[in-house]
Amino acid sequence: MVDMSETRARVLRGRLLCPRPDEPRVDLIADGLLVIDAAGTIVSVGAAPPDCDEPESYPGAVLVPGFVDAHVHFPQTRILGSASGPLLPWLERSVFPEEARFAEARYAAAVAWEFCEQLVRHGTTCAAIYSSSHAIAAELLFTELERRGLRGMVGLTLMDRGAPPELLLAAGPALTACEALVERWHGRDADRLRFCVTPRFALSCTPELLRGAGDLAERHALPVQTHLAENLDEISATSRAFPGAKDYLEVYEAHGLCGPRSLFAHCIHMSEGAWDRMAERGAAVAHCPDSNFFLGSGCMQLAAPTRRGLRVGLGTDVGAGRSFSLRQVMAGAHDAALAVGTRVTPEALLWHATRGGARAIGLEATVGCLAAGYEADVVALDVPEYVQGEAALLDAIAFRRDAGPVRATLVRGRVLR
Repeated sequence: MVDMSETRARVLRGRLLCPRPDEPRVDLIADGLLVIDAAGTIVSVGAAPPDCDEPESYPGAVLVPGFVDAHVHFPQTRILGSASGPLLPWLERSVFPEEARFAEARYAAAVAWEFCEQLVRHGTTCAAIYSSSHAIAAELLFTELERRGLRGMVGLTLMDRGAPPELLLAAGPALTACEALVERWHGRDADRLRFCVTPRFALSCTPELLRGAGDLAERHALPVQTHLAENLDEISATSRAFPGAKDYLEVYEAHGLCGPRSLFAHCIHMSEGAWDRMAERGAAVAHCPDSNFFLGSGCMQLAAPTRRGLRVGLGTDVGAGRSFSLRQVMAGAHDAALAVGTRVTPEALLWHATRGGARAIGLEATVGCLAAGYEADVVALDVPEYVQGEAALLDAIAFRRDAGPVRATLVRGRVLR
């Protein structure tokens, strides 16, 4: 692992946008000081005193918590923007041929470097990541995340049916590979890295594999991530594959994969009853508006989970998502809300891209806030000098599609960019 101790920030001064811990609100400190201890934990946050001689850390920038990508596919890095059809044909034409290449270590290692570079460039300090179905690819991704100093949870994508043979791994070998990855990586570096149980979706798994995945998650208290109700054809195929289930969600419920450590991506075509059951079980949602638009899957009703108190983060869903930028996803979530006749404020969007994502992936005690006791994952965003005031700053962060890469990305106070 690279020694980044000499690039550790101890005091940051500048405009601070501070998400509140438990409600989608953000507070502005127009000239703030953020003090970080030697371990990378925030000691104090407050307004700079009138006689403060600490220089502004990133002049012209705004400091926010690091972005949390609640749903992204590492093996789809190089097919970003592949417009080959709606979900199921797109998987067959674009995704599966590319993911098959991740059996080769040199290729997987090269893409792992590119993937982590994109996270850092766009201020994503933490991500919930799908690897391929190859253990070597997950191992190499963990290695690169560790080397770069990024935070994340990674899953070996579980598939024992519904894909080309070179991508399939039977339940026994797949679960054995997961156990090895758990032992080596879960909780690594004071919990900076975690393993996540990751069935691709119900269609890619036999009941045996789903049951094994649920047992694995329960045995080790692991997070779970998968897809749910993204596409109407997918939903129909799932109903045929699991005729005993009353709906898509019940497939996961029946196999021990729906609970407070579960993170479901998309959730576009959900009944009110399914939403109620998700809330009762304490599951979380990864909202992926850009990929939903790109594949023509539909628009998730963001108000449906939020009014029930469900935890919601934002996901780029690269490669159906067309950018690694959570700022682009914020803008997409705004547009998706309008498309279904509702509105979401830029304040709430920034909250979901930072604090909301941290809560969704089970890191609510660790990151997502600029406050004492949280780890100092921080991003400096360039904002034009003429943009003044909290409302204007939030608009600029959420809706300036021409915004470039971030000025600086820090994890535990260590400067990654």
